[in-house]
Amino acid sequence: MYLHIGNDYSVDIRDIIGIFDMDNTTVTGTTKKLLDRAEKEKLCIYTTYELPKSFIITEKKGRVRVYISQLAASTLKKRLSQGEYL
Repeated sequence: MYLHIGNDYSVDIRDIIGIFDMDNTTVTGTTKKLLDRAEKEKLCIYTTYELPKSFIITEKKGRVRVYISQLAASTLKKRLSQGEYL
């Protein structure tokens, strides 16, 4: 099953490590460092050019990706809980 995370992007729900709200989690230095490192290591995938509201961390076969989405974390979590997959 796949979760639609914005525009033409979907991720396999088995690969999701976490879904995080951009506003609430980026106030700490730790999260900022994580996102900066992911950006430097070219692990970030931007699903939009709009203001990002959430980020999704996935891992598949040892390869980590950070998806930056315009959808709110609460919307993505609601889709997961209600089984609204592709």
